[in-house]
Amino acid sequence: MTKLEQIEKIVTELDKSEFEAFSVWFEALQAERWDRQMETDAASGKLDHLAEKAFADFRAGKTRRL
Repeated sequence: MTKLEQIEKIVTELDKSEFEAFSVWFEALQAERWDRQMETDAASGKLDHLAEKAFADFRAGKTRRL
């Protein structure tokens, strides 16, 4: 049995309150990892092309107020 299969089995066996606590923890972990990845990508310039496109669209009048 793989680690993932073990985790899946354990999670399915959690009672309601344990599952809710696990869900809160897991969502926070996902958010933290996403934030770190975005910071890394931004610092490395990986997202620069998106900013350049947004500015070009703005200058070209292809945007609207939110």
